[in-house]
Amino acid sequence: MKRFLLLPVFLIALAAAAQTGGITPQMLADIRAQHPTTAADRAMRNALARNAINDLALSADNSEATETYFSNEVRSKGISNQKSSGRCWLFTSLNVMRARMIQTYGMGAFQFSQAYCFFYDQLEKSNLFLQAVIDNAGDPMDNQQNTWLFHNPLSDGGTFCGAQQVITKYGLVPAEVMPESFSANNTSTMNQILTQKLRQYGLELRGMVEKGEKAKALQARKTEMLGTVYHILCVCLGTPPSEFTWTRRTADGKAAETKKYTPLSFYQEYVGKDLVGGYVFLMNDPTRPYYKTYSIKYDRHSYDGADWTYLNLPMEEIEACAIASIKDSTMMYMSCDVGKFYTKNGVLSLENFNYADLFQTDFPMTKAERIKTFASASSHAMTLMAVDLDAEGKPLKWKVENSWGADSGVQGHLIMTRDWFREYFFRLVVEKKYVPQNILELAKQKPVELPSWDPLFMDE
Repeated sequence: MKRFLLLPVFLIALAAAAQTGGITPQMLADIRAQHPTTAADRAMRNALARNAINDLALSADNSEATETYFSNEVRSKGISNQKSSGRCWLFTSLNVMRARMIQTYGMGAFQFSQAYCFFYDQLEKSNLFLQAVIDNAGDPMDNQQNTWLFHNPLSDGGTFCGAQQVITKYGLVPAEVMPESFSANNTSTMNQILTQKLRQYGLELRGMVEKGEKAKALQARKTEMLGTVYHILCVCLGTPPSEFTWTRRTADGKAAETKKYTPLSFYQEYVGKDLVGGYVFLMNDPTRPYYKTYSIKYDRHSYDGADWTYLNLPMEEIEACAIASIKDSTMMYMSCDVGKFYTKNGVLSLENFNYADLFQTDFPMTKAERIKTFASASSHAMTLMAVDLDAEGKPLKWKVENSWGADSGVQGHLIMTRDWFREYFFRLVVEKKYVPQNILELAKQKPVELPSWDPLFMDE
């Protein structure tokens, strides 16, 4: 009998232990007692019933939101617009290249075709996913790497290394040669269709591996799968040209030269830079040791390309490289957490919103703590083009060329205060000639490989 009596007592004890962390009536009373409702609370509640939080938290007397002068600035012509797509990484990369082309040839506003590069980006990423599925097919479907792969088979986001890989392999064409389509500007539906197809194909390839199919058969079937992907891309984006005739024009619109090109010959003539070996990738990640190199597994756009590999540096070192580049009229690819303290006026400042006074609490997390808890990450790429320096040569604020159209921000640009920049900046791609030799030597270290799911790395 005692055995049967002990069982209910034991279960009751377990139930009591399980309840320890829950909200009890007494705990709820204690919670309520901490913040008795005041007249100010009632007034705020009434205001928030009809207004957005940011409208009430906006700091009307923030002087940082009014100054638009810059001591050092690279001029550009023509603001681009990625519209409803995640292609900021591509627009930013192409903006860096077109700025130099416009400057070198005395041209007016000019755009490279984003649709052309995006076509091959999506094809290369599809192959990267399918081949990664084959490579990892020997591991369980539910291990972390395979879970990540099938959760992220394809996206329209990316980084500068993707632009490197696509452009050096497939070249460039002017925007008028392959213009934007609706699906290029609005990528979500096309992405859903391709993602569903790739997951289907990924399961099929895993099944072939489990059945012991040879590598030749796997590659043949993968090629057929990519043929379907190619067809979908052609229908949505248009068929990429293999050659074209284009007339270069001067700033006043006069024809300067008409020639026949292939995409690769056009890239070689008008960009011509060593996109792979001519740049260094810098990062500010305070969660890891500085002056070390790191790479992110599968953070690339093509299977035969290199993963994003960067040197982690303090902000002061990165700022010095950026200043040197701007002073020499050279724009740079950069990325940040653009949504933090963002306002429509285009000035990013830590003083834009006063949430502390609105809710009577503080928000003290550091940059490292935000990264560790998924509260902040690299989310958007833009073209760094200007810096305002004080009398001692220290940055006061920065300006970027954005890809949200000319009507956004400050005539298509965003201004970032020094303090905001240091809290929410992450990546910079800069030409090696603007980087001190000791930093270049550090960048040659063998990188520590980080997993695909590292919290800092979201698609841009």
